[in-house]
Parts: sequence; structure tokens; C-alpha cells
Amino acid sequence: MTAQTHSAQPVSDTPVTPVDPAAIEAARQRAVALPEGQRLTMTEAARKHLERTFADDPTALGLRLGIKKSGCSGFAYVMDVARDVADDDLWFDCNGMPIITDPQSLDAIRGSELDYVVDGLTRMLHVNNPNVEDSCGCGESFTVRETD
Repeated sequence: MTAQTHSAQPVSDTPVTPVDPAAIEAARQRAVALPEGQRLTMTEAARKHLERTFADDPTALGLRLGIKKSGCSGFAYVMDVARDVADDDLWFDCNGMPIITDPQSLDAIRGSELDYVVDGLTRMLHVNNPNVEDSCGCGESFTVRETD
């Protein structure tokens, strides 16, 4: 019996463009400069879920978490694969899984914890956001407390 070898094939044809390590370090420093209670965090369940999700994507740096104006209450979360780091981004290292966000979104999600929730057949990433003042009935949008 002969052993067979298989070479790994890329998941996508998109070339991997390296991100400047200095940009990542600058984004990390912006996040670390925040008081601990204002930093973004994630549970171990969320980290493991994202690790599995991004395992076959060599372009994934981590999770990009942001907000957009939407819905009846004002804002909705936007989650996507982070593939780059903008000049003003913040990079929160959550046990080896980065959450990357922009400063405008940070105003509404400061101090939030990302969790992976399993409830029956429902599985989802959930943002535990201490800044939420109200949310709509369907739970898709929210308003945040005014800050001084």
C-alpha cells in the first residue's frame, strides 16, 4: 500500500497581501491606551468559534466589529472578516483573536464583550454592550446612552 500525499489548496484565489506590522502595532497601542473597562473583550466560546470560522482563510486577521445606522432604534452591529488595518483602527487582542474596530464605532461599543451563544438550534455571535439604552422588539437595532 502506498501513502498518498495531498497539497493544501488555498480557499480563495485572492492573493494574501501582508499587513504592515507597524500598522498593527499602532492599532494595538491605541486599544491598550484605553482604560480596561472600555476595551473590547470576548468569551472563550466566541474565540473558539471565530478560530474555527477563520481557520481556512489565510487573509483573515480577526473580526472587524462596527456599527451602522439602521433599524427602528438607530444602530445595528456589523461583523466581517478583518483583512486590513486602517490608520485609525483599534486592535483588541482577545486571547489571540483580534477584534478590530474604528474609533467612530468604538464610541457606541466601548466596554462590550463578544459572546457565542447556542440556544436550541440558534447559534450566533452576540454583543453584550453596556452602552445600550434601548433596543427594538426584534433585537436587530439599538440606541446608546449619550456620553458626556
